[in-house]
Amino acid sequence: MASGHDDVFHHVRDFTYFEIPRFLTPDGSGHLHIPQPFGKLFTITKFMVIEVIVLVLALLIFRGLARRVASGEPLRGRFWNFFEAILVFLRDEVVRPTIGDDHGHGHDEHGHSEHGASSHSPTPSHGHSSGGHGGHGAAPVAALAMSHPADKYLPFIWSVFFFVLFCNLLGAVPWMGSPTGNIWVTGVLALFTFAMVIMAGTEASGFVGFWKSLIPAMDLPPALAILLKPLMWVIEFIGLIIKHGVLAVRLFANIMAGHTVIAVILGFIAQIGASKLVYLVAPASILGQVGIGLLELFVAFLQSYVFAYLSTLFIAAAKHPH
Repeated sequence: MASGHDDVFHHVRDFTYFEIPRFLTPDGSGHLHIPQPFGKLFTITKFMVIEVIVLVLALLIFRGLARRVASGEPLRGRFWNFFEAILVFLRDEVVRPTIGDDHGHGHDEHGHSEHGASSHSPTPSHGHSSGGHGGHGAAPVAALAMSHPADKYLPFIWSVFFFVLFCNLLGAVPWMGSPTGNIWVTGVLALFTFAMVIMAGTEASGFVGFWKSLIPAMDLPPALAILLKPLMWVIEFIGLIIKHGVLAVRLFANIMAGHTVIAVILGFIAQIGASKLVYLVAPASILGQVGIGLLELFVAFLQSYVFAYLSTLFIAAAKHPH
């Protein structure tokens, strides 16, 4: 862990304090230190606090959304419709068509014909219309209904997407930070995806069958198969590890790079502050920072989607190895 401002990556590193304006701190250091109730036994850092904030935000938002859906009343308001649209999009356009069902059918072949009513029909197929709310409350219940075999993986994909998204967006808030700009955080997320891949593969093919399925189907003479198949298994196993490693590095590198570019652009002002050229450099740096900041907002959503989509692809490959 680096300290001080001589570190060019200071802006994107984790610390035991938040950086705030100097005049807000009694000692003028600009450091709001995080209490350490556990001493050296367990250190609480800025990214840990932000992750707790993300958890609280997710609980408040999605518990509220779940209550409104469970009430049978149509969701009202742009705020709730925004999150519902994302949830339904990930379900209908990512998870269901990518993972398919347990028999390998795709979205068009199986999902719309048998399960499509739960996604698009205003009348649910499980008797909700006979309840107290009638047909008026059927739409929100149907919109987020989970009846497809692939829906068992939805809680994980939804959680990963919104955890990454909220972490990315909080990184755009002054004096905060983005935990997804830390390789250890993205590495743990990739490990969770790896665990889900093993669980999905084991459920579909059995524990031994999943690991055997890493060997691609090859029509080889017995003597050659004895030589090549173990080698192919090792290559495929290494490839499986690398894929999940790249999943972590991709997210970390994109978020860290964006924050670093913003810090460098604003750093031009400090470097040339004593010169009259500051009147030319400062406006250009500020405009550049605004442009990069807007791009970072797009990247926040894009990288959340990419991580969720690749996680879905890996789970689908484990469930349907052939």
